[in-house]
Formats: sequence, structure tokens, C-alpha cells
Amino acid sequence: MNLLDRYHIDIFKLSNAIHEYDFKFDDEFFAGFENSIVSVGTGTVKAKLDKNESFIKMTIDIDANIELECDRSLDKFNYPINMSNTIIFKYGDEEKELDDEIVVITRNTQRLNIAQYIYEFIGTEIPMKKLHPRFDDSDDKDELIYRSESDTEEKADNEVDPRWNALKNLK
Repeated sequence: MNLLDRYHIDIFKLSNAIHEYDFKFDDEFFAGFENSIVSVGTGTVKAKLDKNESFIKMTIDIDANIELECDRSLDKFNYPINMSNTIIFKYGDEEKELDDEIVVITRNTQRLNIAQYIYEFIGTEIPMKKLHPRFDDSDDKDELIYRSESDTEEKADNEVDPRWNALKNLK
């Protein structure tokens, strides 16, 4: 049995109503993905399916703690994740992913495996710059400095090239 098979949801015989599912994951979950960006973590997933005639709306709530490695000190630390995402599965002729939130499935689809979605949602919550919590109060914060074009134009209007001043004396 594949480690990720426990994340199957049989949708074929579901009635048109709201259905709720609970899943748990641990280190084995992340081992099921090749070159995983996370290897240690635990959490719970609540999947809420709202099945209709033409689509299935799935809300996935993830509450987890994963272990990350600090980019500055290489120390390991726990990073909490609390998130909710929605995916819409529409019925169509062929299976394809239209965008991040809409997936087309055929009417013959027996089950959905939500393991890949859980993994991707966790991956999107991992910060680009992974800093240990003890570095949160440091003074080297990245700040974006914004200047509008009008600021640079005003400076240009106030500062006149001295060569142009010499031309004004020719009158």
C-alpha cells in the first residue's frame, strides 16, 4: 500500500451534500514525495466537500508544525502553519488543471487523492527567508524603499544644468 493512499476520498457514490473528512500526517507523509522541501512535521487536515451536480467545492484546513532549518544559523526550529484553502473540482471531458484553484475532472472519476494538494499548500506557507525565532527582533529588516516618478521629476525641475544658465545670458 502506498503511503499516500490514506488521503483518498471516494466521491463516486457521495450524495449532493456537505461531507467532512479528517486526516493526520507525520514524517511518513513527507517521505512520500521525492525531493521534499520538508522532511519532519506533524499536523491535522480537515477537508470539507460540498458536492453539487456540476462541481465539488473542497475547503482544506491545515493545522501543522513543521521543522525548518534556519538560513542564518542552520539551527532547526518548529514553524507553525494554520491555513485554509479552497479548490473547485469541475466536471468536464478531460482531466486538467485550469489554475491553482480550479481542477477539471471527468464524471467517471471514482476518487480524489488530496495528498498532493496538502503538500503544495504547506509548501506555499514556508517563508522564502527561514529565520529562527530568536532572530525575529534583529535590526536588519528588509525594507522596500519606494520613490515615485514625481519625486524624481521635482528634483530634476529644481536642479538646472549650469550650461543652460549660460544660454539664458545670451539674450
